[in-house]
Amino acid sequence: MATSAQGTEVRQEPFDASGAGAAIERWTLRSGALEAGVLNLGATLHTLSAPDRDGTPAQLLLSTDELPAVLGPARHFGATVGRYANRIAGSRITIDGEDHPLMPTGGGVTLHGGPDGFANRMWEAEEIPGGVRLRLHSPDGDQGFPGGLDVTVSYTLSPEALTIAYHAVTTRPTVVNLTNHAYVNLAGEGSGDVLGHLLTLNADHYTPVDDRQIPLGPYEPVAGTPFDFTTARPIGKGIHDDHPQLRGPRGYDHNWVLRERPADGSPARAALLEDPGSGRTLEVLTTEPGIQVYTANHFAGTVSGASGVPYRMYAGVALETQHHPDSPHQPSYPSTELRPGEEFRSTTVLRPGLA
Repeated sequence: MATSAQGTEVRQEPFDASGAGAAIERWTLRSGALEAGVLNLGATLHTLSAPDRDGTPAQLLLSTDELPAVLGPARHFGATVGRYANRIAGSRITIDGEDHPLMPTGGGVTLHGGPDGFANRMWEAEEIPGGVRLRLHSPDGDQGFPGGLDVTVSYTLSPEALTIAYHAVTTRPTVVNLTNHAYVNLAGEGSGDVLGHLLTLNADHYTPVDDRQIPLGPYEPVAGTPFDFTTARPIGKGIHDDHPQLRGPRGYDHNWVLRERPADGSPARAALLEDPGSGRTLEVLTTEPGIQVYTANHFAGTVSGASGVPYRMYAGVALETQHHPDSPHQPSYPSTELRPGEEFRSTTVLRPGLA
């Protein structure tokens, strides 16, 4: 165990010392009352623990230590997803007039970088002050994407927050969109659904989608719709409304367009999640232009966490800071192109607190 100048303890240990899990490392970060667990498989944020109003800590992320689930149905829980998070229509992109077919994931799209995306990869991990840095090389043509991509994801913990910093460079023009896919339940994993959690989003517009969850194009205002979280409201308040955007996905699986960020490029508030029962809150700040909110609509109890409780529909909510879905086919959206000599940088901050 090492302790950084910031007072953060960093410990490395095997996730599973036997069989297929022998190469998976667990890095535990502890600072003040906060604790986070990171796996080198998928550069995954595996756990995040914070106290309630009585000082009692709980594990706030849906996760499991069962290796078959980690390698199977839970492989995206908390993982770094890429090379392109979210969906690309038609499983193809065109850059500088050159067409690049991508590996499809079904339904006429490429989701989260393809069937063998970054969530499935073993990343190289090293300790840094206050946390851990993970590295991955994605070769030219990986899942159809052009360019050799060198990616780093750094997790650093302070007594106030967990910071996730992304960086990437490429050898050829390509597209990049990275996010973390953690599912949050502020009452504690396995405690039930999150429909009573209060959510506030710093967004006046969202991107309606077709039946493939591909944006239709123009931004639409949230005012007067179940997508209006401009002030705090329960996640469950409008989730079952007879709205055309909610019928197919059976809940929220949509991208909100965040308001303009600070000119200096620093992270700004994207979301505030609150659990009235425990008093816990989670503020999400980001440099990204969008946030995908997914309410675990299709969970069916195939994964159970440390509590032993199967995760069912609405057991957690993913707050995925990212560029907008299908941006390579939407010229009006912020670009996700990355070219040689440029650097992709993105920062998201998770700040637990108490109401």
